[in-house]
Amino acid sequence: MHARYLLGCLAAAVAAPAVTAAPASAHKAGSSESIANMKDKIKNVVLLVMENRSVDNVLGGQTIKGLENPINNGPFCNPVNTADKSDGEACSEASSYDSVLNDPDHSITGNNIQFYGDFTPDNKAIADGTLTPTQKGFLQEQLRSYPSENETHLAKQVMNYYTEAQVPVLTSMTQNFVVFNHWHSDIPGPTNPNRVSLLSGTSAGHGKNDASMSTIIHGIKHRSIFQQLSESDRTWANYYTWAVLADAQFFDWTWSSFNALKAKPFSKFYKAAEKGELPDFTYLNPSCCGKGTNSMHPTGLISDGETLLKDVYDALRASPQWNSTLFIVTFDETGGFHDHVPPPLAVRPDDETYTEKAADGSEYTFEFNRLGGRVPTFLISPWVGEGFVEQKGKTSAGDSASYSASSILRTLGYLWDFEPFTPRVEHAPSFDHLIRGSMRDTPSAMPGVVPFGGH
Repeated sequence: MHARYLLGCLAAAVAAPAVTAAPASAHKAGSSESIANMKDKIKNVVLLVMENRSVDNVLGGQTIKGLENPINNGPFCNPVNTADKSDGEACSEASSYDSVLNDPDHSITGNNIQFYGDFTPDNKAIADGTLTPTQKGFLQEQLRSYPSENETHLAKQVMNYYTEAQVPVLTSMTQNFVVFNHWHSDIPGPTNPNRVSLLSGTSAGHGKNDASMSTIIHGIKHRSIFQQLSESDRTWANYYTWAVLADAQFFDWTWSSFNALKAKPFSKFYKAAEKGELPDFTYLNPSCCGKGTNSMHPTGLISDGETLLKDVYDALRASPQWNSTLFIVTFDETGGFHDHVPPPLAVRPDDETYTEKAADGSEYTFEFNRLGGRVPTFLISPWVGEGFVEQKGKTSAGDSASYSASSILRTLGYLWDFEPFTPRVEHAPSFDHLIRGSMRDTPSAMPGVVPFGGH
């Protein structure tokens, strides 16, 4: 065994605070009663999509009962080599630095290695359930991606987690609002396909951040939430830090219908919130991706992302519209950071496939029939429960299922009376039932941010 890889798999014996009872209305998700209650309480939805972190990474140190993570259920370990366990392993422990310099692989084939230990897993075996994810290849893929770097440091990058004290804003959100235990990205791949899928129910066969999937090209032809809202006489705005990162501009419709000016600088969001002039749907793009940006995408600092979360929450909490607002915080994908929960299969959004050449030269065709890893997701509002961990949801057919990015479109469809864009959205569980019948007081502001450590 190579001792340099053994990072000390020490379990943390921490008392977990109890989950509060009855966080929601008494109605079933998707029922007429639940939808009517949501429509009565929620008039404005604000959606902030952060970047590239898993539940086990940024929420790994949250001690709240019901959230499956390293501090409550770990530690979790990955071998250096999935084919030869004698090479040693690394296990999850508290991080000592604010971000990482070596951005983990988060391509589709990179996710394959991380989930299955193979760049080209057998699609038939995956579909019939005989091949399931082990979540054991994260360390191996990070070592392969950066062969000249220090092995122990690389292991800590993908396996470690942040403590409650290191991420006080996320901790306050966890303790004061609703956090999901089983929320997955729609696609086990990179940013742009996931963001487009979140907004439209499909990536239209795209699996990487290539030139054809760009906010500059405006090449996505299918219906988005922005088009749907405009055609339903609903108002919306996409606030951005950098104009090229306004996700509404992925879609051809945004430009061809002369709606591009609804993408606005982020500073105007704060002014609209202060005046009580936010539209029905507010979509927020953080800055990305690297040092000095605030999306939490490596090599950006976690603390800079926490500052953004605090600023947005504080602005909404002080807004005249707060009492009718639902603030959703989620992440586009896991970014190659370890998460121990295997992603489930999912209904295909369409008949598209995507073929990618892996790092070893092999080719893999992805059929869009499974979700990506778990990503942190919160519902924040005076109308949701306090410190509640939501588990799996129910589809419209009554089946238990993990939540995903498509759950947002499913729920907004109930709120604003539009049909699911794709079969994936139709079969996604909604979260309308988490809107309660009574309003409660909420923190007037998020706590101060704590910069710490280095890279």
